[in-house]
Amino acid sequence: MDQTIIGIIGMGLMGKMYARKLSAAGWRVHACDTRDKLEVLEQEFSGIPGIVIYEDGYGVSRSSDYIIYSVEAEAIDKVVAQYGRATKKHAIVGGQTSCKAPEVAAFERHLPSDVEIVSCHSLHGPNVDPKDQPLVIIRHRASQESYDLVRKVLLCFGSKMVVLTAEEHDRITADTQAVTHAAFLSMGTAWRANNQFPWELTRYVGGIENVKCNITLRIYSNKWHVYAGLAILNPSAKKQIRQYAESVTDLYKLMLGGHKRELENRIKTAGRVVFDAAGREGEPLMLSDEALDQFSLGKVPKERTPNNHLSLLAMVDCWWKLRIVPYDHMICSTPLFRLWLGVTEYLFRNPALLDESINTAIEDHTFRSDDLEFTFAARGWSDCVSFGDFSSYRDRFEQIQSYFAPRFPEATRVGNEMIRVLVEKT
Repeated sequence: MDQTIIGIIGMGLMGKMYARKLSAAGWRVHACDTRDKLEVLEQEFSGIPGIVIYEDGYGVSRSSDYIIYSVEAEAIDKVVAQYGRATKKHAIVGGQTSCKAPEVAAFERHLPSDVEIVSCHSLHGPNVDPKDQPLVIIRHRASQESYDLVRKVLLCFGSKMVVLTAEEHDRITADTQAVTHAAFLSMGTAWRANNQFPWELTRYVGGIENVKCNITLRIYSNKWHVYAGLAILNPSAKKQIRQYAESVTDLYKLMLGGHKRELENRIKTAGRVVFDAAGREGEPLMLSDEALDQFSLGKVPKERTPNNHLSLLAMVDCWWKLRIVPYDHMICSTPLFRLWLGVTEYLFRNPALLDESINTAIEDHTFRSDDLEFTFAARGWSDCVSFGDFSSYRDRFEQIQSYFAPRFPEATRVGNEMIRVLVEKT
């Protein structure tokens, strides 16, 4: 291994995962976080060869040949402004944020002109094995030699490398993540409003419901800023989250009014456009109900409770309205998105199940109160994102997070296994 030093500024969960992977591959790593975390980080990484913990980003910037800023998108400008001018001459700098527009702007504003810029983004969480997961590389301002070095460094993750521009990255991540997150955030909000742990209710156990429960808990077990930056700082994401809230509202009003024919026409038109455009007819389903049954947090009942699946119906309606073909970006999709697309496809490509969903929406009020709170929640998250209010986003997120916190360990264990098994099938 050559003597290149990799710097990491920001040792949250992703920063730590990067540090460990790079060190295990033989790279020398210089890392830091805020000064109050120095002692804890030194203890945590004291036994790992090749990792040196610095007091702050000045030492990392001055000593490293390739520096990765692993901080939340909201803070990227402030952090680069603080440490950017200390960057080693002719070094390479990149970021690991989920939204590249503010990241690139910060680099251009605060880095010396002799510094090259090659960013990246691992499209998965810190607890997911990066092997075979998408890893985006963005060559913004760099020589071929510098670009090749970054690729060489990142090879140790075993990920599928995807080369994009910053603009392409933000558009695709909005397509594959923004509305997916909004749907699960809204589910958690609705369940909290109704004071429910859904896996303890037989109507939310088994099959599709397992994805809803497991992934909702998985999202709420993470840090709020993981989702806030992508939603609030990405213009495409704002538009999509707003449309999702409108789709939820429109469909719920049709349900309340008993307008079955109009609801059926709208849902099936959306389904034909989204899935026919992708040429999926005749292709095997990404997921099956039987495979999903094994990942329940509760006891699977003998009889499945019919559900109108408003969250799934609204997802396809949203894609239809925005002319998004979700399969187009599978190479850049997250495990959560592939699961969500898989269960959505399962519903819409199963005519009997889709008809049951429509009939349930009109005739069965079992989920009516849940759907009401879900509609409120979708609109609330959309408003929060539209206003660009990070503080409100954090407050909303952490209130719900605290409600579900006692179940995170079990949900994380089951969710990790579900992702491992089911993503292999997609």
